[in-house]
Amino acid sequence: MGSALQLFVNRLTSRSLLTDEEMGAILALTGKVSQVATHVDFVRLGEQVDHSCLVVDGLVGRFGQNKDGARQITCLHVQGDMADLPSVVSPKSGWGLTTMTGTTILRLAHADLRRIAAAHPGIAEAFWRDCVADGSLFSEWVVNVGRRDALSRIAHLLCEMAIRCARAGLGDGGSFALAITQSDLGDATGLTSVHVNRTLKELRSQAGVTIKSGKVTIPDWDQLVAIGDFDDGFMLLDGPAPRIAAAA
Repeated sequence: MGSALQLFVNRLTSRSLLTDEEMGAILALTGKVSQVATHVDFVRLGEQVDHSCLVVDGLVGRFGQNKDGARQITCLHVQGDMADLPSVVSPKSGWGLTTMTGTTILRLAHADLRRIAAAHPGIAEAFWRDCVADGSLFSEWVVNVGRRDALSRIAHLLCEMAIRCARAGLGDGGSFALAITQSDLGDATGLTSVHVNRTLKELRSQAGVTIKSGKVTIPDWDQLVAIGDFDDGFMLLDGPAPRIAAAA
């Protein structure tokens, strides 16, 4: 549990300045660890929750769906991500969370997260900024599905995940773990499985990209970036921002 909380602290401090005391308060949190099998919805659409879910390991998809059950994955979460931090202040879930692989989840009580945020304004600010970053990723996913062709969509998604997985210790950008099926990749990009298969073959032809046994290999990063029309500005990775709370 401690290592998962440290990954979450690392995620927060990539965008926010935290004191040793504040980091200690986060690392002292306790919660309930759950092992969740592949393709299980562990937060349902519209569910009232009293905890947030930290991904310890595995891969999680946030999704919406229509009345017929067709799904659109709107974000992927890797280890160290708090997949539903906004639920701390909005406990009725506007989306669902499902596992892409066998996944370990640490459930942290909203009451505890609110307590440390109230005691430490710097933590509250870091939580807020993390939610802003989450919203920025979501906005880019909308652009990706709505305004890019199939080849660019998948290339863009792989570029994003290469950076995020590297920062979570799951690879080095050129090669990283991403255990996702073609069906799930289709749900993340608005494509059929057949179209995904055809597009992956084209990516392999143009940029040498391979996805095999849960591992993505990108031999030509610049080419993939060009295909995906990728600019990492939406990921808000310019380093820790000045503390607003301290200046108030």
